[in-house]
Amino acid sequence: MSGYALREAHVVSSEAALRDLFPPVHDLAQRKSLTRLERHSRSFIERAPFLCLGTQAEDGTADVSPRGDSPGFVHVLDDQTLLIPDRPGNNRLDSLSNIIGNPSVGLLFLIPGIDETMRVNGTARLTCDPDLLALCAVEGRLPRVAIVVDIAEVFIHCAKAFRRSGLWDPEQFQDRRSMPSLPQIIHEQTSGIAVDPQEMAQAEADLEVAYAKSMY
Repeated sequence: MSGYALREAHVVSSEAALRDLFPPVHDLAQRKSLTRLERHSRSFIERAPFLCLGTQAEDGTADVSPRGDSPGFVHVLDDQTLLIPDRPGNNRLDSLSNIIGNPSVGLLFLIPGIDETMRVNGTARLTCDPDLLALCAVEGRLPRVAIVVDIAEVFIHCAKAFRRSGLWDPEQFQDRRSMPSLPQIIHEQTSGIAVDPQEMAQAEADLEVAYAKSMY
């Protein structure tokens, strides 16, 4: 499938052309990029209950996956190594399969109420080492695998994106009821058949039960 037709004269197709559109990068923005964790980046990870995991398949196909748990769910093994548990999901295994084919990963850590974010770039490996999985146990339940990230770069992002979006501003929060439920969305996307209200109510109730039973 072809993409949207851009006017060729306005396509930015080289890094030189791209950089001509912007002022030079500030020296501090260059120097803030570190190759290992220090006390501030460690503290950010310890406080973060959520991250986005960016991966690429062997053929270059990109994917971003949400990962979340209680603050501290990502373990710092040392100044250049993180351990991320793989909690139960939909078993598509997109991120994990991508890591096997292409170990390059990007992480974006978020802390509710804090506008700054932290970015980690590096390479990843999968492990089922019982000793490492034991670090990730919740109520005696262990993940099947964990992701070990070898850090190549780490730095803090400024607050501009979150200030512009108002992400943590309660006045910007939207009512979940303004959108269909997840079961209804998937049903309509995959079947094209009109939703039976009673069946959908049962599907929504079943989903909540499944959430309660399968978090870990």
